Amino acid sequence: MVRIRVLVVDDHRIFAESLAAALAAEPDVEVAAAGSGPAALRSLERAAAEGRRFDVALVDADLGALPPGVRPAPHLPEGGDEGIVDGISLVVGVRTAQPQVRIVVLAEKDDPRRAALALQAGACGWVAKDCSLSRLLSVIRGVLRDETHLPPALLTGVLRELTAARKHRTESERLVESLTPREREVLRCMVAGLGRKAVAERLFLSPHTVRTHMQNVLGKLGVHSTLAAVALARRAGVGPADLVGPSARDVVERGGQLA
Repeated sequence: MVRIRVLVVDDHRIFAESLAAALAAEPDVEVAAAGSGPAALRSLERAAAEGRRFDVALVDADLGALPPGVRPAPHLPEGGDEGIVDGISLVVGVRTAQPQVRIVVLAEKDDPRRAALALQAGACGWVAKDCSLSRLLSVIRGVLRDETHLPPALLTGVLRELTAARKHRTESERLVESLTPREREVLRCMVAGLGRKAVAERLFLSPHTVRTHMQNVLGKLGVHSTLAAVALARRAGVGPADLVGPSARDVVERGGQLA
C-alpha cells in the first residue's frame, strides 16, 4: 500500500495532536506534527535526507499569531528560517525548499484576501479547521492529483482578490520596465536588503552614484521610500540580487575573470 505522508503544522498542541491522531487512523496515511515554522522546515529537511519525503503539509493560517497589542520579536536576518512565523510565510518557505510538497492551509475563518495570498504563495487549498475528517481527507487526496480546493463560499472573493492582484502586478511591471538596466540592478540589491554602501561595493560604484540611482528608482516607481520600492518590486516579480556569486569588486580584483 502506498502511504501518504502528512505533516501537520500548528502551534496549538492539542489541536495538532488530535488532528494527527485522527489522520493516522487511516490505513494509508502516515502523520507527523510540528509546532512552528522553523520546526516544520527542519522536519521536511530531515525527512528528505532520510528518503522519506512528506507528500502534504497542513499549515495553520494563523501559525505564530500574537494576541492583540503584543509586538512581534524582530526577525533574524534574511536566510534564517527562525524568521518564518506565520502560515503564509511558511508556505513560501516550503515551496522554495521542497516544491514537490503539496500545501493545504487550515483556517479558523474564511478570508478571501488571505486565501488568495496563500494560493499566490503556492498553497493548493484553503480548508476550515472545523471541516469533517472525510472532507479533509478528500482535500489531501485531491491536491495529490494536482487539484486546488477552496470552500465554494470563498470562490468569488478569491477570484476578485486575484484579479486585483494581477492588475497591481501589471502596473508594477510597467513601472519597473521604465528603469534602465543599471537601475534594475540597484533595485534588485535593494530587494536583497543591501544599503547604499553595500550596493556601491557590490556594483563597484561610488556611494554618490548609487544614491543618484536610488533616487531615480524611487522617482520612476512613484514611491517615497526604499520599503515601498521593494514592495512594488516584489509585486512585479523582481527577485533579490544574487549575493552568493562574485561582486563587481571581486571580478576586478581577479583581473576581470568570472569564477
